[in-house]
Amino acid sequence: MNFTIDEASMLARFMRYVQIETTSDEEAEGTPSSACQWDLARVLEQDLKDLGLEDVRLSDHCYVYAKLPANIPSDHPRFNQVPAVGFISHMDVSPAVSGKNVRPQLHRNYDGGKITFPANPEIALTPETDAPLGDCRGLDIVTADGTTLLGADDKAGIAIIFALLETLKANPQILHGPLCIAFTPDEEIGRGVDCFELESFGAEVAYTVDGESLGEVEDETFSADAATVKIQGINVHPGYAKGKLVNALKIACDFVNRLPKDRLSPETTEGTEGFVHPVGISGCEESCQVKFIIRDFAEEGLVQKADFLKQLAEQTAKSWPGCKIEVEIREQYRNMKQMLRLRPEVSDLAFEAVTKAGLTPIHNPIRGGTDGSRLSFMGLPTPNLFTGAHNFHGLREWVAVQHMTKSAECCVELVSLWAQKGQKRGLLPSV
Repeated sequence: MNFTIDEASMLARFMRYVQIETTSDEEAEGTPSSACQWDLARVLEQDLKDLGLEDVRLSDHCYVYAKLPANIPSDHPRFNQVPAVGFISHMDVSPAVSGKNVRPQLHRNYDGGKITFPANPEIALTPETDAPLGDCRGLDIVTADGTTLLGADDKAGIAIIFALLETLKANPQILHGPLCIAFTPDEEIGRGVDCFELESFGAEVAYTVDGESLGEVEDETFSADAATVKIQGINVHPGYAKGKLVNALKIACDFVNRLPKDRLSPETTEGTEGFVHPVGISGCEESCQVKFIIRDFAEEGLVQKADFLKQLAEQTAKSWPGCKIEVEIREQYRNMKQMLRLRPEVSDLAFEAVTKAGLTPIHNPIRGGTDGSRLSFMGLPTPNLFTGAHNFHGLREWVAVQHMTKSAECCVELVSLWAQKGQKRGLLPSV
């Protein structure tokens, strides 16, 4: 197809969006978890209206929805046969690193050497430490200033979806079926679809634009559980504690120290290997809790890892007479592959779109999850498409502008392929 992505417009949107704070808060109740997410949601609501989309709506829970009607002529043989396709990105950024007062830095025509951060000379990017940079010579790179994350996860995805919409608006010769757009809160804390209005969203298939490397299509994720290890000690005034005090904080440290050093952790696993990962300790001498995330590509692997934590709790408790240790497991999401197998064309057309955009498709399991993981089990099959961003959740986060452009090209090719080949089949059975 003959079309051009307005890269300057896409970049301007991205640079504007990342400067709006949207950090989610895993300790807060309700959706959204943080009031600041409303600020971007209102901007996106207006931007969608300005672009001429229909049914633009900001929900009571900070979800932004919109629709672009099909442009297939009524006398066309494919009229009323093409399923509605959704595109989804999340507005929030990770609470792991500050997302306040983001100052994006544009590094034009990257020369292949070191990229420095003006507000933090202690960190840098090089092809030696960030291999994907080696393929970005001559491209334009965006980073933050070194004091915050950038927010390309997932404001790059939002800008790419807008580029898709702008391109379709400017090129009516590109036939497409109905498009359904959603921008969600709280994805980074695992609650991105807690209040997602699936029925009114209206899509039969969908894609999150929330991936990483150029050409990646991800249709397989971790299955995920959360674990909370609750430790009850015995607190006594320290002046009179001999033989009586059982310090819950010390027990928590002992428990974490018993984790294996050479396996079962994010830093020692790769590929389809799972892990148990402590992410927080809180409490006092009286009581304490350690929070874990558990990840595996198979549900039986999750069960094994949960059992491992329970066995570790029993062993630790024996070393601290008088204490009590409980392990609570909470389901988070499951491997989307289980559902996408039921509708393989959703992934197949995405890989074909990547090829049509002149790229080599990359198929990697996600060592993480997306909103698409849960949506797939709700009946909406939702693989993940690349954005070109890297080093999510950290000070060294970066994205190549031209890779964002390629992602937008893939999205255009994808909606065209659905118009040519897709058939309405309805939602998958929810699980």
